[in-house]
Amino acid sequence: MTHPKKAKRAGKVSTKGGTGKSTGSTNLGAFTADAGLRTLLIDLDPVQPSASSYFPLEYTAPGGIFELLSYNETDPAKIISRTSIKNLDVIISNDANNQLNNLILQAPDGRLRLANLMSAFDADYDLILFDTQGARSAMLEMVVLASDIILSPLPPNMLAAREFSRGTIHMMDGLRSYARLGLTIPHINIIINGLDETADAREIHRTVREIFDGNPDYTVLQSIIPDAVIFKKAASQGVPAHRLEYRQPSNRKSPSALSVIRNLAIEAFPEWKDRFEAMTEERVAEIAKEARRDE
Repeated sequence: MTHPKKAKRAGKVSTKGGTGKSTGSTNLGAFTADAGLRTLLIDLDPVQPSASSYFPLEYTAPGGIFELLSYNETDPAKIISRTSIKNLDVIISNDANNQLNNLILQAPDGRLRLANLMSAFDADYDLILFDTQGARSAMLEMVVLASDIILSPLPPNMLAAREFSRGTIHMMDGLRSYARLGLTIPHINIIINGLDETADAREIHRTVREIFDGNPDYTVLQSIIPDAVIFKKAASQGVPAHRLEYRQPSNRKSPSALSVIRNLAIEAFPEWKDRFEAMTEERVAEIAKEARRDE
């Protein structure tokens, strides 16, 4: 008996704002899309819905996350917008008055609603990425319960590590009771984000690794997102960072944006390692050239 294919679901989650979740989600989504994976980005941040407008939209659906969660609307034509990047679609955040959190708190299926709706997209996508608000809420907990894995960006400083321990880990521990309903609480993959070249930052990075090493529920990924201006530049231009910088600049120690995102993708989603490794400098240069020609 063959089982129907299920899309991999990954939540970018942190209980703290400003950790780089949206930048990571959008660049990771664009990279996996360029690698040939049908990728759906779902923006669940009502306050700063930057993932909704990070890349230009070629088709803007009349609805978005509000219709999905309020009315269980799963018709792609009504809620899924198409970005300018082939294979990358988005369900935009259109909950301007922040009503969904109360709805989730009061609904009978509450924190399970997103998980229950996701099977509607399994046939059309290989990967679903959730982008979230940096604050603990019913919405954030709902994303955790809908995810197969969690990717948590963490700035390389001890204050952030302590906040992560207090906020995100406390939230995850509070959701473990859902395991009684047959749900698997996802593994947390911590991504050190914004590491600069100073000795202090590297020392803190080592300390952060030591804090979480040995805990079976958490992994500090080897992949590191450096504090590189290329990610800000890519965001301002609405272009994936790996397309903008696929070769390492001669004046910088840190690797190219392509190398950074590719390593992260391989570590986060090892089942597609071959696809990601095929995204060489030469291949990405071709993709970037084609994209410029189509503009």
